[in-house]
Amino acid sequence: MSVPTPNTLIDGRYKVLRRLGSGGMAEVFLAEDQQLGRQVALKLLHDRFAADPDFVERFRREARAAAGLQHPNVVSVYDRGRWEDTYYIAMEYLPGRSLKELIHQEAPLDPVRAIDITIQILKAARFAHRRGVIHRDLKPHNVIIDESDQAKVTDFGIARAGASDMTETGSIMGTSQYLSPEQAQGHAVESSSDLYSIGVVLYELITGRVPFDGDAAVTIALKHVSEAPRPPHELNPRVPPELEQVVLWVLNKNPADRPASADEFIAALESARASILSGDPAQNTAAMAALAAGAGGLALGGLPEPVPYPPPSTNGTGEHYVERRRGWRPWLLGLLAILLIAGGAAAAYLLTRTAQAKVPSVTGDQVNVARDIVQNAGFQAAVIPVPSNRQAGVVIGEDPSGGSMADKNSTVSLSVSQGPSAVSVPSVVGQTESSARATLRRHHLKSRIVLRPSSQFVAGDAIGTDPRSGQAVAPGTQVTLFISSGPPKKLVPDVTAETASAARTQLTNAGFTPRTTTQTSTTATPGNVISQSPAGGTTAAPGSDVTIVVAQAPKKVSVPSVVGLKASAAANKLNAAGFKVVPQKQDVTDPTQNGKVIKQAPAGGQKVKPGSSVTIIVGHLVSSSSTTTTTSSSSTTPTTSSSSTTSPAGVAAP
Repeated sequence: MSVPTPNTLIDGRYKVLRRLGSGGMAEVFLAEDQQLGRQVALKLLHDRFAADPDFVERFRREARAAAGLQHPNVVSVYDRGRWEDTYYIAMEYLPGRSLKELIHQEAPLDPVRAIDITIQILKAARFAHRRGVIHRDLKPHNVIIDESDQAKVTDFGIARAGASDMTETGSIMGTSQYLSPEQAQGHAVESSSDLYSIGVVLYELITGRVPFDGDAAVTIALKHVSEAPRPPHELNPRVPPELEQVVLWVLNKNPADRPASADEFIAALESARASILSGDPAQNTAAMAALAAGAGGLALGGLPEPVPYPPPSTNGTGEHYVERRRGWRPWLLGLLAILLIAGGAAAAYLLTRTAQAKVPSVTGDQVNVARDIVQNAGFQAAVIPVPSNRQAGVVIGEDPSGGSMADKNSTVSLSVSQGPSAVSVPSVVGQTESSARATLRRHHLKSRIVLRPSSQFVAGDAIGTDPRSGQAVAPGTQVTLFISSGPPKKLVPDVTAETASAARTQLTNAGFTPRTTTQTSTTATPGNVISQSPAGGTTAAPGSDVTIVVAQAPKKVSVPSVVGLKASAAANKLNAAGFKVVPQKQDVTDPTQNGKVIKQAPAGGQKVKPGSSVTIIVGHLVSSSSTTTTTSSSSTTPTTSSSSTTSPAGVAAP
């Protein structure tokens, strides 16, 4: 299989946008459905599985089964098909974070919040179990949580649909930290195996740790089979005993010692939650006794004993009450009479009674799903809207209660949350940004971030909200969450043209840290500041760096000697060395000096500032005879003598 790149079109329909991640069985990509215009998560089977005909057949069957699981807590599967030499599943894309990420960031969770999330996972499992689908790889990595703590279970990739003979036995599938003991041993996997895995997830939610860990998968699997989990309260003292009892119950090694179904697990958690919220631990004891009745069993040899549950109350002394009476014969006659009367009444009742059925537990389900479940069980459903802090549209109670027996076709009243009429803005002062936003979400409030300077709170911590804490607002209100950006900024003083020492003193006194660099300047006074960053008049955080650039006098350089060079060559040499050339002429009679430099100032070898001017004196040839004649005529007066020989007119005497 070629790895699809962005814009690759899968099966002529799904355009790949980007890669989301990789799992043990498949690569996952974000893609756009070109037919329906929606984003989907596209899972492409790894090559090693795509080449296995048995695995592919199981993959196709189980994808078909998963596509039938339409439930608020199950990620929807839209499509399946083949592309190149592998197979894909197109499923609902959820932009939230995984439950594993939530655990890393926030665990241990508040017990009630952990119960609410676990119940949602159980409802997804219950929905699948009723349709013969067992997940077999339930773990927090396969649960997506949105900002409102709405949970959705994904990845039914190794689920077993019905009694498929394609299911592998004798091989361990799933993630070792969340395997049930029977999975670790390669035994048959049933719905109770999923419940065990969910129990491990709940354990991790309330403690921040899995019950069994180790360096190798085999080591962890052996612990699941042979070791008792450490009681959660030893890792987190805030775990209530009634919740700990439920967790240890579901983590029993023998499936027969666990809850018989997801319904029973949900009922136990709801009872524990009610007990926690009411502050009455006794409330849960009676409920647990009813749930555990008949569910116990002998522990396997060498394994931890099953977690026991309190038996129904006796006479309050710890001993079963046995009434003893004397005179057994009158008592026996009376008893026989009573039995005859009771038998007749029972016979009449059996002949006239209406057939009964078990009321399904739908508390926590969306009202539409709950109504269908109740009606499919043979009852009428009546919806009663009630104000509640729970999410609107969720069933928060039912009468008769789930698990009880009632006449078929009778009415089950469903109390459905209208949502809270008002919620109080919680105090988040001092919490980190992520914790503060999570707190607001739990109170059904949205948030937007505004940064504000604060000398009291470190950057990233919440300093308040608008509306303020304690104020009543409508659910879903957007609350402005003020986050500290650190201490308020200060005005940076302008220190340009100051001496370096004066500038550093001024910046230090203003609360900044001066940093100094130098720069050569031919115009500024050496030792003075020529620039700064940040600039004067701007603001910066207290204690931050302010860099000042200090002028430095340029180093002197030697002037090249150009005497004797032609004027053009001398100018080129001086320009190349960075000097300015000032040429001057001087008359010469020596033809060898014509056009050449006969003198320069400054002289060659003298050190001056770079870029200084150098004057060159260039020889200019003049006639020597004209110089002589001019000099002679101007200084000698010719004389005549009668005795001398007279030269021809106009010719000078030799």
